[in-house]
Amino acid sequence: MKRPLILDAEQLSVGPRSWLAQRAEVVSVGPEAGDRWTAMLSKAAGLVVRTYTRVDAALLALAPNLRVVGRAGVGLDSIDVAACRARGIEVVYTPDANASTVAELVFGLLLDVLRPRPRLTRELTTEEWAVARHEHLGERELAGMTLGIWGLGRVGSKVARVGRGFAMRVLYHDLRAIPEAERGGAEAVDRDSLLSQADVLSVHVDGRAENRGLITTSTFEAMKPDAVFVNAARGFVVDPLAARAWLDGNPGARAICDVHEPEPLPSDHPLLGHPRALLTPHLGAGTSPAKDRMGRVVEDVWRVLCEEPPRWPAPRR
Repeated sequence: MKRPLILDAEQLSVGPRSWLAQRAEVVSVGPEAGDRWTAMLSKAAGLVVRTYTRVDAALLALAPNLRVVGRAGVGLDSIDVAACRARGIEVVYTPDANASTVAELVFGLLLDVLRPRPRLTRELTTEEWAVARHEHLGERELAGMTLGIWGLGRVGSKVARVGRGFAMRVLYHDLRAIPEAERGGAEAVDRDSLLSQADVLSVHVDGRAENRGLITTSTFEAMKPDAVFVNAARGFVVDPLAARAWLDGNPGARAICDVHEPEPLPSDHPLLGHPRALLTPHLGAGTSPAKDRMGRVVEDVWRVLCEEPPRWPAPRR
């Protein structure tokens, strides 16, 4: 029996790829391969993507035999789920794979901003020791600060729990009514209260089209002048020019962004090089365990090809 062809477009982790290769023909190839990509796509029964391969009507037109698309990750912004399902193509993903990993990154970056700490690489004189301790004095502590979370989904609720562990007051705003048991100790408030009260505003909204440009000038103007703004959700939810203007007008303000629009950052990006903006290269899911968990999407890809119901089909909206 001929094994189905599945394309690995963005380098699956070794373990999940090996598991899939025991059952199917797996070829690592992505859009950057040009004609080879097009040729392989025309034969593929399955496609596994991560962040940067866009699955839209144009791609689907090149894939007449495609039966399933697997997203090794959480966000489905780069996949036209409706177009896939109109063709009878199932879309599967891994919604629980990296919530803890993103929450770890959020607080790691917050501590980088609020608790600067040098590394000792040589012997210091008594005078140098004293200077180093003075120059790296933290002006604020997480304990007692108010953490505002915009979007209390899987990641947001993890961030809430960690914030509570740091003895922060935790508020959240979400479009959904969330059961108290799933709030991680966070208190529900309206949008205006969230913005005006948060010392740290951490954004964790999903990738729906309505969230594009969600954070604008009026949003920043409603925030505290010394707030820390954190975006580890999607780059497109924030107007970077508005973020830049907010930083320029408020010397106590800080911005932390792990996601950007576009990626990689162009040289003229408004926040690039700003002294009070900490930018990182989309590291939210950047641990080996998280990548392995995301790679387990191959199990659902295989279920679909075996005509079995997947564990994690993309939600229908």
